[in-house]
Amino acid sequence: MKLQVIIGFLTGFCTCVVIASQDDVTMWEEFVVMLKEGKITTEHISPRHEGLRDPILGFLGIMSDKALWDEWSVEPDIHRVEDVVHFVLPLTFNEKTDTYVFSFIETDDRWYFHHLESIFIRLDEIDAMPASEFPDIPDDKKNWIREEIHRTEQVRLFNYFAEDKGKEFAFDWFGDGKGYFLSAQSWVPFIPEHKAFVLYLCWEQANLCGNEVTLVDYSDYEATVHIKPVFLKLYEQTAHLKQTITYEDYLTLYETIWHDRAHHAGWHLEITYENGLSIFQFTRDGGV
Repeated sequence: MKLQVIIGFLTGFCTCVVIASQDDVTMWEEFVVMLKEGKITTEHISPRHEGLRDPILGFLGIMSDKALWDEWSVEPDIHRVEDVVHFVLPLTFNEKTDTYVFSFIETDDRWYFHHLESIFIRLDEIDAMPASEFPDIPDDKKNWIREEIHRTEQVRLFNYFAEDKGKEFAFDWFGDGKGYFLSAQSWVPFIPEHKAFVLYLCWEQANLCGNEVTLVDYSDYEATVHIKPVFLKLYEQTAHLKQTITYEDYLTLYETIWHDRAHHAGWHLEITYENGLSIFQFTRDGGV
């Protein structure tokens, strides 16, 4: 029997020993076979929240369709935490390799698929107290976490206002154009204000939000900005958002915010979408 032992010492706490057994390896092997053969159903899923059952099944189906099965034959890194077993391994989809955590929960001597994640923070590696430094993760994953927290809160408030006061009020509530334009005026002082707005937008989206941004062209009366926003990817890849807001309302919320910002800076804005890009076309009165 192959054993993988992970030992963590936390000063001031008990020593915790977690052992992954051959049964855990068998669990993973059974899952991979069932996934490959298309035999995973909602009955094999016990999610953290009931509303995630169908989205998780959908994600697993997409993975199965795009899997490079040789990668799945490698024994994963295994971490058992009480009745939950986590399997960690790198996988490639659409020519991009990332590390995934597949979590299973055992109930009544059966395993159920529990959760799927591509972000995990190794805080289990803290091995001494007091601690003032904590394991970090790559910037793109931190950007994703920030955006997910921010957009989830937006959707929560949108739903509250929509139910209480109607959708028109809810959309209007998120108009922050005055404050956004004031930020551009204050923090980009050496450029005419309408142009400062466009440049601040590019900087803020690239450096604060972590989006891919290209300033395509830029003048007193026209500007084109291409943004590859995490915002759009979130709806595709984050299961809980699909359960709480329609894609139409989600996109309208995004566009409402940007139209309000452009309006307060003196620009007209048209937003189109192409291959994961948000294409912002700005125009101002007075151009030829």
